[in-house]
Amino acid sequence: MLTGMQSQFRGRALDLLIVLLAAGLSLAVIQLTGRGLALFPQFTFESLAYPLNALGLGEASDQWVLGVAACGVLWWRRRWPAALAVGLTVAGLSCPLVIPATVALFSVAVYRPPVITAWVAGLACAPVVLYYVLLAHYVGPPATTVERLVPGLAAMALIAVAVGWGLFVRSLHERAERAEAEAALRAEQAQRTAREEMAREMHDVLAHRLSLLSVHAGALEFNPGATRSEIEHTAAVIRDSAHRALQDLRTVIGVLRAPTAEETGAPPPQPEMADLERLAQESRDAGMRVRIDQRVTDADAVPALTGRTVYRIVQEGLTNARKHAPGAAVRIEITGGPPDGLTLLVCNRATRDGTRTPIPGSGQGLIGLAERATLAGGRLEHGRTGDDYRLRAWLPWAT
Repeated sequence: MLTGMQSQFRGRALDLLIVLLAAGLSLAVIQLTGRGLALFPQFTFESLAYPLNALGLGEASDQWVLGVAACGVLWWRRRWPAALAVGLTVAGLSCPLVIPATVALFSVAVYRPPVITAWVAGLACAPVVLYYVLLAHYVGPPATTVERLVPGLAAMALIAVAVGWGLFVRSLHERAERAEAEAALRAEQAQRTAREEMAREMHDVLAHRLSLLSVHAGALEFNPGATRSEIEHTAAVIRDSAHRALQDLRTVIGVLRAPTAEETGAPPPQPEMADLERLAQESRDAGMRVRIDQRVTDADAVPALTGRTVYRIVQEGLTNARKHAPGAAVRIEITGGPPDGLTLLVCNRATRDGTRTPIPGSGQGLIGLAERATLAGGRLEHGRTGDDYRLRAWLPWAT
């Protein structure tokens, strides 16, 4: 709000400066016109010898006052530029108002569409044409004296400069507005991309945490004869999973509420392929049978993006196994190395043991995994093969 008020104040100050400068220049032009140097055709007895005095256009009681008053109306040049330009052009037929008329014409070129600018500029040129027509009819060829050529040529030059300069300033304004709009669009797209990435991260993390919580809660339900130590252990795991899920949820809510990237703070630490054993152990603690077979050349040098993608694919595979095939063993195979890339397989029996109700899912996790693999330059496939459900991915690993 303060910036808008400052901008408005600067605009008003500029308008006042233009009014004062135009008034000073107008007084100088009136002085020069009185000495015989006109910058715009004047339809007076001295210039035409027979002309529009009968219409009252050839006399002005006080050109000084009229000139200053004409400059004063330039205060409203941003609001009514076309009306001011037309009015000052007409009034300038009998009084030297070339300076305020030129400023008004410049304002038309800046603040109004080119079509309106063309019409107003054409109207401003009309007195020049009329001037030469009347000269040719009443006085003779205008080329006979340089004195009679100067007002028309000066007027055309001023009109051309005012319109050309105004159109140039207008193009600068439009370019600045377009650049600002494009920058805002890029910022919005970057923010949207970041939020989509965060949504994928939160889906993977929360689905994993909540599925673990559901498995442990189901274990309590289907094992009413559990010992006190087993109940305490299961309750501790449930509490830990819920606590971590809440922490992750707070993180994403904070990111989504922040209007700018600077307010989101440092991003949370990202998992790596070295964290797979810890991930598998969490599932084993929940009662799953998980086996990891990792045959990767120089595993410590796996690129960060590739390692994070491998982790998320394995995490989603374990989550899906808990949801749709509780009790089934899960086999994880990771093979490859540079420059051939990594091949990842998460496999489990597709049939359930029938003792537990499967956890419902929306399929968004697999869609997010496909997007992850594509963004990493790889590919992902999933589906049933016989009695097994396989989640297979290939990820590049450049040397």
